[in-house]
Amino acid sequence: MRVAFITRSTLYTVVGGDTFQVAETARHLEKLGIRVDILLTDAVIDYEEYDLLHFFNLIRPADILCHIKSGKPFVVSTLLVDYSGYDRHHRKGLSGCVCRLLSPGAIEYCKTIARYVLGKDKLMTKSYLWKGQQASVQEILDGASLLFSNSMLESRQLERLYQVKADCVAIPNGLDAELFAYDALQKKDDRLVLCVARIEGIKNQLNLIKALNGSRYNLLIIGDHGPGHADYYRECRRLAGGNVEFMRHIPQRELVQYYQQAKVHILPSWFETCGLSSMEAGAMGCNIVITDKGYVREYYGDYAFYCDPDDPASIFSAVDDAARSGFRMDLRKKILTNYTWGRAAASIAKGYDKIIGAL
Repeated sequence: MRVAFITRSTLYTVVGGDTFQVAETARHLEKLGIRVDILLTDAVIDYEEYDLLHFFNLIRPADILCHIKSGKPFVVSTLLVDYSGYDRHHRKGLSGCVCRLLSPGAIEYCKTIARYVLGKDKLMTKSYLWKGQQASVQEILDGASLLFSNSMLESRQLERLYQVKADCVAIPNGLDAELFAYDALQKKDDRLVLCVARIEGIKNQLNLIKALNGSRYNLLIIGDHGPGHADYYRECRRLAGGNVEFMRHIPQRELVQYYQQAKVHILPSWFETCGLSSMEAGAMGCNIVITDKGYVREYYGDYAFYCDPDDPASIFSAVDDAARSGFRMDLRKKILTNYTWGRAAASIAKGYDKIIGAL
């Protein structure tokens, strides 16, 4: 079987959780004998070479619409995020004022057009301009043979927002269990708090800095700022006290040593599907601090420490509790048992077989 993974054009230039999901899923499908080509949406694609097309990021329908006319059966990893809460209430300037007047779908539509106009992304089909966000997403859902969500919560949200005809299979994201191998004999630094994430408003590093500035904790933020978030990054740097350090994005293999050292990892985001860095940190013996914005509670349940992303005092309290608590070993056990890329790929392969067998 040969499958085309078709993804956003900025998959490698703007690294995000989907970058790792795409690469690791492809790698593990290859181990199962399925040939996978990772193609950016603006590539010239010979559809006849493939048995199946696999798209990612349903909220970016303009990247998908132009390819579904090929006649090939296709599946979608939905990655149904909702950033409208942040966009409406915490985005600053003119864009924030505009977002407060719009529906979530209209906000995503404006973002797509803005990226195109500013030359930061490509608009693959002009039909998106008059169809709009909601109708474009619905057209993709209507034609899909199968949908893959990252959680049951995401599946339910999809059903609330759209008419869903195809089966939707919840397949959690994963990690590389061999890479993130925790050494329990190495002592943790009780004062080291790690945050691995792209630096941008949705990840909420500014409130994290406000929470930990001048405290007993040393905060290490690892990541580059997102496109269009240079001002946010500069504000983070300006506000940061002497106990806050920044480090550029580094490969996952190099992250292992920092996860190994830190007692706490925090991702105080306004929305996460699962928070891959939280998962990696949990596997590496860190107590994790997160919010319940998005679908993360389905992944981590009562094994995580929760905070209010809008309240620096709440963020500090959760970090302090996590730093003073023993590591919740059951968290690591749950992650390694349920959340691996090999397990995810095996479930996806079963979905492929079902579709190909029905042709």
